[in-house]
Amino acid sequence: MASVDRPCDGSSVNYHRVDGVAVHPTHMTTNLFIGLMSGTSLDGVDGVLADFSDGAIRTVAAAFTPFPADLRDELMALQAASHNELEREALAANALALAYADCVSALLPSSPGKVAAVAVHGQTIRHRPELGFTRQTNNPALLAELTGLDVIADFRSRDVAAGGQGAPLVPAFHAAAFGTPGTARVVVNILMDLWIARHQSRAYDEDGAWAASGTVHQPLLAALLDEPYFALPAPKSTGRDLFHAAWLDARLAAFEEVAPADVQATLTRLTAVTIARAIVDEGIVPDAVYVCGGGAYNGTLLRAISTELDGVTVASTAELGVAPNRVEALAFAWLGWRFTQREPGNLPAVTGARSLRILGALYPA
Repeated sequence: MASVDRPCDGSSVNYHRVDGVAVHPTHMTTNLFIGLMSGTSLDGVDGVLADFSDGAIRTVAAAFTPFPADLRDELMALQAASHNELEREALAANALALAYADCVSALLPSSPGKVAAVAVHGQTIRHRPELGFTRQTNNPALLAELTGLDVIADFRSRDVAAGGQGAPLVPAFHAAAFGTPGTARVVVNILMDLWIARHQSRAYDEDGAWAASGTVHQPLLAALLDEPYFALPAPKSTGRDLFHAAWLDARLAAFEEVAPADVQATLTRLTAVTIARAIVDEGIVPDAVYVCGGGAYNGTLLRAISTELDGVTVASTAELGVAPNRVEALAFAWLGWRFTQREPGNLPAVTGARSLRILGALYPA
């Protein structure tokens, strides 16, 4: 085992590298996997070290590595067409790999050779399954060099190639981790941040307090609900390709008199209504709804979802044993484990793929 220093913003960070065939991850019988996820919030990397021994799903350790402000800004800018974006994406992917490596370094146990692989989602910058592609910027080859570990990446494209949406992929993990025979549990990942970031320069509406201070504007809510996407049948998926600042601004143009707090209240209700309608439209009568992502910490939102579902229990996935900010990283660790077992990771009923597929691509150490 050797130690490697990499300069970063004038400092150095130690990385442990495992060299030699004797400790190559694919040559070991280990069920320890690292999962890395950087999601829509663009705040940084959530990572988990997970143990899948004996078919169990156990979180051994967790870490978070924040993005530098310039990387976050560039990843946000790459969500839309812009000048010189091919080169800029490649450079952003390199910077992203360094952030991923920081998170891996924080998660490595005392014997890093025991980790079978790092499973990394990458950062979605375009998602256009209707055109046959989804793009998660990443440099898994560089991450393999930096960590000395096998890296499994590019999980979504095989599902898209098989006619699917490539998303969501996490429901297969939800079923494995949270499913209980005889119960109907719904798991929802929620993020809300754009409007409060614009008006109060805060990353999120803590506990939904700002939304609770406002009043739902019913005509604005109706205008937002008129978005055709909401009426499309499943399977479907989207992201900032549709629901971006310009989408919201276009619908707010006719409601300039609505106070910012009332807009926040209306957006919160929009989230609750669309989630509840999606559940009902699928014919599900849930015993409970469990929320992960940043929205799990928004009490106002959780209560609104419960109201829309006639009082159904709505709680954080922490109630099921997984902190809401760790669910997606743990899910991709699980998908990496599934890849090494040559087991499928998608659910065709969810994504619309023709059938089950093994997801991911391997970048050996």
